[in-house]
Amino acid sequence: MTGAPLPDALLFAAAPAPNLLRRLVRAARHPGRLLPILTARLAGRRVRAATAFAALTGAHHRLDWAGPVPACEPDGELVRHGIERIEPVPDGSVRIAPEGPPLVLLAAPGHALVAGATEAIAAAFADPSLHALYGDALVRIRPGGPWLPLLRPAFDLDFLRAVDWLGPVLVLRRARVAATESVPGAAALDIALGLDPRAVRHLPRLLSLSTLGGDGGGEGARAETRRARLKAVRRDLDRAGEGDTLAFVEPDGVIRLERPLPVPRPRVSLIVPTRDRLDLLRPCIESLRARTDWPAKEILICDNGSRDPATLAYFEELRASGATRILDCDGPFDFAAINNRAAEVARGSVLAFVNNDVEAEQPDWLERMVREALRPEVGAVGARLIDGEGRIQHGGIVLGTGGLATHGHRFFGAGAPGYFSSLRATRSVAAVTAACLVIERQKFKEIGGFDPAFAVDFNDLDLCLRLNAAGLRTLFVGGAVLHHRESASRRPSPEAAARHAAEIAALKKRWGPLLAQDPHYHPGLDPDLSTHVAPRRGWTGLEPAPPR
Repeated sequence: MTGAPLPDALLFAAAPAPNLLRRLVRAARHPGRLLPILTARLAGRRVRAATAFAALTGAHHRLDWAGPVPACEPDGELVRHGIERIEPVPDGSVRIAPEGPPLVLLAAPGHALVAGATEAIAAAFADPSLHALYGDALVRIRPGGPWLPLLRPAFDLDFLRAVDWLGPVLVLRRARVAATESVPGAAALDIALGLDPRAVRHLPRLLSLSTLGGDGGGEGARAETRRARLKAVRRDLDRAGEGDTLAFVEPDGVIRLERPLPVPRPRVSLIVPTRDRLDLLRPCIESLRARTDWPAKEILICDNGSRDPATLAYFEELRASGATRILDCDGPFDFAAINNRAAEVARGSVLAFVNNDVEAEQPDWLERMVREALRPEVGAVGARLIDGEGRIQHGGIVLGTGGLATHGHRFFGAGAPGYFSSLRATRSVAAVTAACLVIERQKFKEIGGFDPAFAVDFNDLDLCLRLNAAGLRTLFVGGAVLHHRESASRRPSPEAAARHAAEIAALKKRWGPLLAQDPHYHPGLDPDLSTHVAPRRGWTGLEPAPPR
């Protein structure tokens, strides 16, 4: 790729697609898994074949816009709908006079509205509670190149502070923002951060087209933009009374916030259910002991009937060293009941549920998660998990995908930035996996803990949805990275399949409509493939995409 460096929010567009021949060679090494994929594809079962092939060879973005590119909106439509277009002045700031049409459209040079955009904007602003509106866009990374869809999420203050995914096209109610002094170089971001989040709305349709500039100032311009973003975020933290929060730009352009921790630090109870499988348990426990930089912690191993002499000897070794407590939890495996029991006897004010097939990689993972879990408005906090093949295992749970719910960016490479750098940012999600989930003990207790109706599956999803319904947000912390060999300690059986089907039915009965469409996942992305892979088939971007 030549020319100017991509904006930080578009780093995902620079990731090269894996070589098809290489993927086919890798698939050929597993003929037992490849044959069912070929059979499904020949039978016309596109979704099943595509998801299985991604699981085998890895997922990647296939985001080139296949639909028609909309025509541009005539300039006269802005005037007709009471909208004034304003572009940044040479120093990068935006000046909005008190007098003029009721709506102001902020746009960088070269951004053209698509046909029908002004009518859609005006209709949205019929709601008097709306102060700012943003939509989706098609951009070209280079002149003459393919169009890339930027399908933005619902407004999320945490995500926007971390990554400026909002874009340069923002429509504002003049009466609310007139005479506002914005940060040069990050005007739209600064203005949006200063508004009541409830008054900022996403219109899930294409509003603009643009082609990125040819030089743009190179890395110097990128550094200047990052400084401007950081200044806007610091201003917002000061307005919110969080001036003691540290904010700095990480090398990948994501802005990291470090909220102050109480002194002394709260004790964290790390809860690890297991039954034998010392090959998994020992690396897990040792990583919690040696690669987890948190001074006040206890480890509770919930032993669900281990019998292996080597495992029992390891337990004795741990008891003798005082490194852990072993809690006997005999009986059929019941993830919800085991963890609820451990939570009752835990000594920490913060609970960290960790599967026995999870290993800490970066020592600051727990600190990053606890900082978020201690916020009064936050419930469950999840981490970025990497599977045994070096691919994303968990990037937040996305509702309405894969038939019910799936893990975000599943099977993408471990180093992938994610759509809008979402794999590296702290942001709101519908749910996170309990393979690594941190929550304050009091919040967990008040919500009733894990529901016994979901003994093995979906207990984490149900917990997060109940927390969300109680007004507590669920956060994904992309900077907290661990390894997870998912379900390595579970074995399939007819009984397990029947129980799984019953828990799916219970989940649908309880949460029905909420499972159709994730509020944090754009409906214009294909809901049937691995998430963030491709636009929805047949969607033009000019009308609402129906929920799954």
